[in-house]
Amino acid sequence: MGHSREDKAESHEHIVRIAAARFREAGIDGIGVAELMKEAGLTHGGFYRHFASRDELVAEAIERALQDGGKRATAVLTNSSQSPLAALVDGYLSAAHRDHLATSCAVTTLAGDVARSNDRARSAYTQQVGTYLELLTRLIAADTQPARRKKAITALSTLVGAVSMARAVNDDKLSREILKSAADELKAHLG
Repeated sequence: MGHSREDKAESHEHIVRIAAARFREAGIDGIGVAELMKEAGLTHGGFYRHFASRDELVAEAIERALQDGGKRATAVLTNSSQSPLAALVDGYLSAAHRDHLATSCAVTTLAGDVARSNDRARSAYTQQVGTYLELLTRLIAADTQPARRKKAITALSTLVGAVSMARAVNDDKLSREILKSAADELKAHLG
């Protein structure tokens, strides 16, 4: 019996991991339960052994996607020879981050979906935005805490907005220009 619980937990985790990636790629409404379960190698009918509803899966997958993004941000900071702020800005505003939706920051990829989602998903999003703001507030040079916080909000908004715009335009040169300009401005004004 313990083995089946372990299998169920592994399957549950696998479904959440797949949903977190696919929701970042296609949006919450861009993929159905049947497709997710098929990709997980499970039957559509087995979905309700793992989740009470699609909303529960959505909330859990959003929480996972946001946590994954936080872990990646921490990894960038610890594995770079640049200053932490420059490493964070350059990593976030990179072509790789722009292009790899399945592993990119859910604060960017899921903002519109989360705004229309349930309270659990919105709470997870709010918590992750708060975490990023705390991180940026620590990294930004300014005289006072309120000044750093204000700059952190502006920086996070710029990061998220620049990646969103760079993904949306269909001109690669302009896309790269958006990323580079935002990175240059942030590093010049926040360092």
